[in-house]
Amino acid sequence: MSKKKRIYLSSPHMTGREQDYIREAFDLNWIAPLGNHVDGFEQEMAEYVGVKHAAAVISGTAAIHLALRLLEVEPGDRVFCSSLTFVASANPILYEKAEPVFIDSEPDTWNMAPAALERALRDAAETDNLPKAVIVVNLYGQSAKMKELADLCESYDVPMIEDAAESLGSEYHGRKSGSFGTFGIFSFNGNKIITTSGGGMLTSNDEAMIKKARFLSTQAKDPSLHYQHSELGFNYRMSNIVAGIGRAQLEAIDRRVQQRRNVFHRYQEAVGDINGIDFMPEFSGTLSNRWLTALTVDPEKTGADRTAIIEALGEEKIEARPVWKPLHQQPLFEEYSYYPFQEKHSVSDELFEYGMCLPSGSNMKEEDQERVISRIQAVLRKKYKQRFQ
Repeated sequence: MSKKKRIYLSSPHMTGREQDYIREAFDLNWIAPLGNHVDGFEQEMAEYVGVKHAAAVISGTAAIHLALRLLEVEPGDRVFCSSLTFVASANPILYEKAEPVFIDSEPDTWNMAPAALERALRDAAETDNLPKAVIVVNLYGQSAKMKELADLCESYDVPMIEDAAESLGSEYHGRKSGSFGTFGIFSFNGNKIITTSGGGMLTSNDEAMIKKARFLSTQAKDPSLHYQHSELGFNYRMSNIVAGIGRAQLEAIDRRVQQRRNVFHRYQEAVGDINGIDFMPEFSGTLSNRWLTALTVDPEKTGADRTAIIEALGEEKIEARPVWKPLHQQPLFEEYSYYPFQEKHSVSDELFEYGMCLPSGSNMKEEDQERVISRIQAVLRKKYKQRFQ
C-alpha cells in the first residue's frame, strides 16, 4: 500500500537555473556578501518593482529593521503597523524599543483600513505624538488601498513602509507592489512566491538611503584602512550564492504569479459558490499574486468551522492553517494600542476566527489540489448532500 504524499502549504519551486548561478559564484570564488550576483539581483529587483534602488539582505525582517533605523526610529517613538500580519512585521519596532500601535483591516482588501489609520493619525496629531513611520502590509499577496493610505501618510508627513513580503508580483493600478512607500520590503523565505532559502530586499527611490542601508548591513565599517566603527551596524548583507538563487527565481516570477492564480481559481470554481465560504477579495484595480489562497468559513451556513476543515485536511497529510492571528491579540503586544475598523467592529478579529489558508504552491499538481478539494467537500457533505453526490 503506497503512502500518501504530504501536501505543503507553500513549498519552494525551483527553476533549474539556480545551479548555473551558484556554479558561477563558486567559479569566481565570490562566496561572501559581495559579488556579481548581489549587484545583479539588486538591479533586477529594482527594475522589476519599478523603483530606482535596492539592497539585498538576509531576511524581510532585516529589511524592515533597516528601514526603521534609516528613519531614525528611537526608543519611545511610535510606529503604526497593520495588525493582521505575521509577527515579523512588528518585531523590529521592539528591536528599537519603540512603541507599536496596531491598525485594523477593512473588508475590501483584508488590509490596513484607511478609516482606522485616519483616526489614529488624527488622535496622534492632537496629542503632538505622530508616529515615525507607518508599516502597511499587503496580506497574502493582496495590495492594500495604497493611494488612500499613502495620501494619509503624506498629509501628516509620516513616512510609509510598504511590507510587500507576501506580494511580489502583485499590482495596484498598474504599479508593482512594493513601489509605493518610502521603502518597500520583500522576503525570499522558503515559503514565498520566489525563494532564496532565506533572504530579503529593501527597495527605495532614495539612493542615499539605500547606500546607507548597505553600510549598516555590513557592520557599519567606516572608510578606513583599519576596522573602525562610528555607529552600530548589523550582519544583514545577502551572500553572493543566495543572490544567485534569487536571480534564477526572479526570472520565473511572472509564471509563478500565474500558477498561483490558477490554483486559486480552481479552488474558487470548486467550492466558491457554497453559501458560507468566501474567498479573500481582489480589490478593483489590483492584481493579487494569490501567494496563499485564503478564505473564510461561516460555520452557521456551512455546518463546519474552519478548524474542523484544517484538522480533516491534516489527517490526510495536507497542510492548512488559520489566517494570521492579529498582533493586537498576541501576548507579546497586549499592552499596546489598537484601532479597530469601527468602534465596535474589529475586522481582523473576525478574519482570524473564520479564516484559513489552503495549500497554494506554484508547483502543486492538479491531482494534489483535487485531494484537497475532495477532503473539503467531504467535511461539508452532511450539509450539502445533493451537491456532492
